[in-house]
Amino acid sequence: MSTPRPRILWTALAAALVALGTTGCGLTATEPAPEAAEETQLYTCGMCPQVVNEGPGSCPICGMDLTPMKPSTAGAKDDAEDAPGGSTAIGTVVTIDPVVVQNMGVRVAQVTRGDLLRRVRTIGEIEVAEDSLSVVNLRYSGWIERIYVEETGAEVRPGQPLFGIYSPELVSAQDEYLLALRTGGPDDALTLSARKRLELWDLSAPQIEAIAAAGEARRTVTIHAPRGGYVLHKNAVEGARVSAGQDLYRIGDLTSIWVLAEVYEFDAPWIGEGQGATMELSFAPGETYAGRVSYVYPTLREASRTLPVRLEFDNPGLALRPGMSATVWIEAQQREGVLQVPTEAILRGADEQTVFVAEGEGRYRSQTLTTGLAGTSCCGTQRRTEVLSGLDEGEQVVVSGQFLLDSESQLQEAVAKLLDSRLEAAHVH
Repeated sequence: MSTPRPRILWTALAAALVALGTTGCGLTATEPAPEAAEETQLYTCGMCPQVVNEGPGSCPICGMDLTPMKPSTAGAKDDAEDAPGGSTAIGTVVTIDPVVVQNMGVRVAQVTRGDLLRRVRTIGEIEVAEDSLSVVNLRYSGWIERIYVEETGAEVRPGQPLFGIYSPELVSAQDEYLLALRTGGPDDALTLSARKRLELWDLSAPQIEAIAAAGEARRTVTIHAPRGGYVLHKNAVEGARVSAGQDLYRIGDLTSIWVLAEVYEFDAPWIGEGQGATMELSFAPGETYAGRVSYVYPTLREASRTLPVRLEFDNPGLALRPGMSATVWIEAQQREGVLQVPTEAILRGADEQTVFVAEGEGRYRSQTLTTGLAGTSCCGTQRRTEVLSGLDEGEQVVVSGQFLLDSESQLQEAVAKLLDSRLEAAHVH
């Protein structure tokens, strides 16, 4: 532990003033200036430690009453040349009694090298994948005579019957086909034209062959499911009249779903297609699903200043249901083998970032550094920041209590400036 220096500085100041007095500066042996200077009590502000005064008063910044400084703090200043050398620049060194360090709860962590992952956290909503959605409607009008799938949410197979419909237009088109088939044969131009009309009305080849085999028009034609999945919307009722173009069923395949999320504008440059993503539902904390970014929208939402992003996830067991909200983490960027420190160790100022490096025996050095990517370690969840310059691997940085160290550093710097100014004034005098 280093020897306190305030008494040494004050004694030097007093000696200098006495020497000046004996060489004709007007001071006499009865003048108490040097002795009074030695007894001067310094005051500081608890909120603004850079404010130091030689007597009581109010803080010019916040207006609080100044409080007396402890003798162990007043004038404690380490010279830059006393700090150990290295590849990093030497900053202000603060020396604190180990007992005080323990009471302050100072904790340190090592500067390490490893992989760093930038993860963007956002909120998303589960939706039906548009490429797995089908709509069932008709190209002719008619009346629904029978319903085979009656419930919304029912699971259907590809080609499963949905409903039967009677349409005078469809019956007339069948009669025209049968007439052309009987008079001109299957290869006649009129027959082929009539058959094409039925195909354009979505009658399948087996249905047309069955009509030709029966030799008569079918009153009711069965409409089948175009794909397998679940009935998400149903607008078909037995006996109801439907018009051409009216949506009757909406069927979606939920084995793969989409999640529509939005990221803030400052995170947008880091998002790209193909990046990995992890999702967690609000009602099942700890259970995650793995997916990927499938599309990044080209425009920003002006109202919220966010970028829409579409993610794709597999949905085994249909645990992910459309309409649910989820927390999403996008693995936006990864760096390998970078120098890094815990993010909590960094003190961020207006134009610089600093940390306190533990040098042992109660000595802590304020060090300015340049940082890069901020994220998490690939093997954990602790927030870490890449160090571009200012620190070396293996150094110990303060991760708890650094704000108190910063206040002590500012206080000691203010006291040192005050002492320097008084010594300079005495020298000039």
